[in-house]
Amino acid sequence: MESSGTSSAIVSVVGTDQVGIIAKVTAFFAGHDINIVDINQTILSGNFVMMMMVDISKQTANIETLKRELAALGDSINVSISIMHEKVFNAMHRI
Repeated sequence: MESSGTSSAIVSVVGTDQVGIIAKVTAFFAGHDINIVDINQTILSGNFVMMMMVDISKQTANIETLKRELAALGDSINVSISIMHEKVFNAMHRI
């Protein structure tokens, strides 16, 4: 459940494993005052897979701007990065 004053988003990062993926993604978040609330990362048959819940409540950019900026970052490091507001994610994954 989302607490008062908190706005969360789900971020996924997928691509061929390489040095620096976590460093570059987390540096982006730090530079945008986005806090990582939870993180899970693994390597599956050489593929890097990371899911994060992030707190975007201090973020001044809207989610669409973050989507574009993260997609550009992903392109620059040859991974796919997506972000979705937690409410949208939860609505999409209801049983």
